[in-house]
Amino acid sequence: MKNDLGLTGYPHFFFSAGQIKTGRVYINGPDFIHISKVLRLRPGEKLILMDGLGKSYLAGIEDIAMDQVVCALQREISMPAASFLRITLVQGIPKGDKMDLIIQKGTELGVSVVIPLFSERTLVKLDRDKAARRLERWQRIALEASKQCRRYDVPEICRPQSWEEVLAGLLPGAPALIPWEEEAEYALKAFSREHQKLDSIYIFIGPEGGFTREEVERARLHGVLPVTLGPRILRTETAGLAVLAMVQYQWGDLGG
Repeated sequence: MKNDLGLTGYPHFFFSAGQIKTGRVYINGPDFIHISKVLRLRPGEKLILMDGLGKSYLAGIEDIAMDQVVCALQREISMPAASFLRITLVQGIPKGDKMDLIIQKGTELGVSVVIPLFSERTLVKLDRDKAARRLERWQRIALEASKQCRRYDVPEICRPQSWEEVLAGLLPGAPALIPWEEEAEYALKAFSREHQKLDSIYIFIGPEGGFTREEVERARLHGVLPVTLGPRILRTETAGLAVLAMVQYQWGDLGG
């Protein structure tokens, strides 16, 4: 495929496998309203449709009915790739709607995977049904944020997990950092000087109250490195986003 950067000005929308049939994509719901009522697009006009897995297509509007837009896929196109740095954010589940903000802004900053973590100081209690509803909400927020910032993929938002599940699932050899207020010597700057190039990294962020010493030691035994971010104590909704920006600037695509 040729490079199709000249097409980035077209409106972008995601679609799922259930929306495609015989080379046509059927768009309804909020995206239908946005296309027909907000953008006021008409048959014959073009847009970019993305499958959320990294593939993008140039499509033409064939018909706008009462409740759906029918688009014909014309060809697969080559658009800018997702960040070549795979960042997995392991976020201690915070109170209220802070996780919504973390996922929204993390998506804008190019996070690849978000794993909500139940830690000792997690105050939120989620039964199976409530966890499923939260996960659905978080995935929807990630999708909407990807649209807004014109990402061509959607980060993976995992179900809430325990320490045991997260640590057992770490990719062998992938660096992992845990910012910790009690770490006074080893800084993120030092880590960056020791690693000139990275293609993946895990970032562990505690909930309100942070991680306990026992949790940090358990993570350390699995190769997770405690680091200090400096003299100020950052809120849980600030810390992860700050580290995402730092590592994307150092090893990823932030800053061009």
